[in-house]
Amino acid sequence: MGAKTKFESAELVVLLAGNPNSGKSSLFNWMAGAHQHVGNYPGVTVEKKSAKLVRDGIRVELVDLPGVYSLLAASPEEAIARDEILSGNAGVVVQVLDATNLERNLHLTAQLTEMGVPVVYALNMSDEAEASGLKFDLELMAGLLGGPVVPTNGSNGDGVEGLLAAALLVAAGGQTCTGRVYYGADLECGIAAVAEQFEGDDAVSARRRAVALLDGVPDPHAPAAAKEIAARETARLEKRGGRPVDVQIAEARYGFALGAATEAMQAEAHHVRRDRTLRLDNLLLHRVWGLPIFIFLMWGVFNLVFALGEPPMQWIEAGLGGLSGWLLSVWPAGAAPLLQSLLVDGVIGGVGGVISFLPNILLLFLAIAILEDTGYMARVAFLMDRVMHKMGLHGKSFIPMLIGLGCTVPAILATRMLENKRDRFTTILVTPFVSCGARMTIYALLIPAFFAPQWRGWVLWGIYMAGIAVAIGVARVLRGTLFRGARAPFVMELPPYRLPTLRSVGIHMWDRAWMYLQKAGTVILAISVVLWALGTFPRRPEFSRDFAAAIEQAATPEESAALEAARQAETLAHTAIGRMGKWLEPAIRPLGFDWRVGTALVGAFAAKEVFVAQMGIVFSLGSADEESDSLRQTLRKNYTPLQGLAMMLFCLLSAPCLATIAVTKRETNSWGWAIGMLLGMTAVAWVVTFAVVRLGWWLGWGVG
Repeated sequence: MGAKTKFESAELVVLLAGNPNSGKSSLFNWMAGAHQHVGNYPGVTVEKKSAKLVRDGIRVELVDLPGVYSLLAASPEEAIARDEILSGNAGVVVQVLDATNLERNLHLTAQLTEMGVPVVYALNMSDEAEASGLKFDLELMAGLLGGPVVPTNGSNGDGVEGLLAAALLVAAGGQTCTGRVYYGADLECGIAAVAEQFEGDDAVSARRRAVALLDGVPDPHAPAAAKEIAARETARLEKRGGRPVDVQIAEARYGFALGAATEAMQAEAHHVRRDRTLRLDNLLLHRVWGLPIFIFLMWGVFNLVFALGEPPMQWIEAGLGGLSGWLLSVWPAGAAPLLQSLLVDGVIGGVGGVISFLPNILLLFLAIAILEDTGYMARVAFLMDRVMHKMGLHGKSFIPMLIGLGCTVPAILATRMLENKRDRFTTILVTPFVSCGARMTIYALLIPAFFAPQWRGWVLWGIYMAGIAVAIGVARVLRGTLFRGARAPFVMELPPYRLPTLRSVGIHMWDRAWMYLQKAGTVILAISVVLWALGTFPRRPEFSRDFAAAIEQAATPEESAALEAARQAETLAHTAIGRMGKWLEPAIRPLGFDWRVGTALVGAFAAKEVFVAQMGIVFSLGSADEESDSLRQTLRKNYTPLQGLAMMLFCLLSAPCLATIAVTKRETNSWGWAIGMLLGMTAVAWVVTFAVVRLGWWLGWGVG
């Protein structure tokens, strides 16, 4: 085979390009098998999938490009796809075409034909197209598109080997795509005039750069003469055509797509698939019933994720508890107590906090993968776009915010469904304001402690509404300042409904779960160890009394537990965390808080649930939980309802847990955004809580 000689000493790079929902990732999974690697492109959070394999003695690097509709570089995904194709590293580009939506997919083909690279076309989902009565003239299509066309099926892997063989053959020949868009006499004249100015480029590159200049795409390396002539030709073409040049270019490309699809495709039963999709859309996109159906489905997803995730979370926690117990039982008495504490409280405790999220992560992405692969998630964004745009967000932002009611970590991971960076970062930064399940332990402690039964439901509802209201306000501010700019156009194709495959959703689910454990988990573990050190050092040299003797002489287990808790409280006050509470007191005193609340807030930074246990230790009540009546009674004696409300508001709006900070860094690829979110949320929490406390004081409620 000719290709064997050409590539025997080097890798052949095969790029997979295509629209979202074209089945590109499914084909990649079949071709890559167990060899795939997942990461991010350098400097951005766009996911990069690649795999190295050997076919017919040829070493192949397979790269799954981000799914895009265009190569105009209006988004990071488009820029990455374009730059990878133009880098010169690719031996061949495989464009995946959705056979059931051929015309829409061929708009990207129109741009690929100008790139000057060998192209092979995978006519994917051809079985679904045939079931709908569609037939294709593959030879005619190959002539129109300028490259071989191979029917494939991403659901079962049919045609994958033939596709790889065709890609190797085309790459060995080195023949570029022979397809070409004809832009009409006037535009072709203008393109030729601009292309003549790129003297150092070959004909294909000069034409591509000329079209891009006329299309309004900046080219900082273009000669001044090319820019000048492009401006002149633009004015001439717009005057003659009566509309912008970029519109004329787009029309020509869509004309190419329509013509190629019409020529190559014959339909024997036009209505079968369309009727089924329309019937479902008439129900799911109904202007009255569409939103309630969506809310019900998401309610089901939300409950299933956290209900089904609870037992395995308990098993994991029990296993880690057993591991800690075993380690304590085999550890020699009195030997290296600090190392013992580090392993049990720092390492095992920190890793446990990460791993306990794993069942929720797996179930969440399983649900999202199923909803995406069926085509329903596109309908969700369509339904919610109008509501979310009033917040300055995209319709897709609603899904992560809804997930955030359960846990902020998977909610931030779910922002990957947002293509636009401004929308995605805004959603990441405001989602932690939505009250997560971990904060419920704080509400369960404080609401019964300070509010009568008839008011408890309303207070809880008010807390959740306050979080949503603040999220809306902050989103509007961010979109008007840091993320100012035109909103991403809501161009969302509604793909046909289809049954997802187990292989596709399984890989989708596991990839993200493994990435979470591998990346965010290491960061969380490191910070957990730091918090252990802050809560352990400096050691207290002496106590206010001989607690060891007092505990031995205690008359009842309750008295012994109270003495042990008092010793823990004195120990805590002497540690770095305790001192932080004292140091924070001047800043939190205007909020009605004292150093004891400050200490609990520092501990709650690791996880919001820690707030309850920390308050129990501070008040010498031993191991407290959200159902501890003694702690509620003590809080009621030391604070007022206004202070209790202030605590809940501050815990709702202030710095999120370590896991959220870590995953924010992971998803934004920047500690700057993660630290900025931490400081920004804390500032918002301080301002809102201060305003509520001042208002309450003015109304005569008092702060104690």
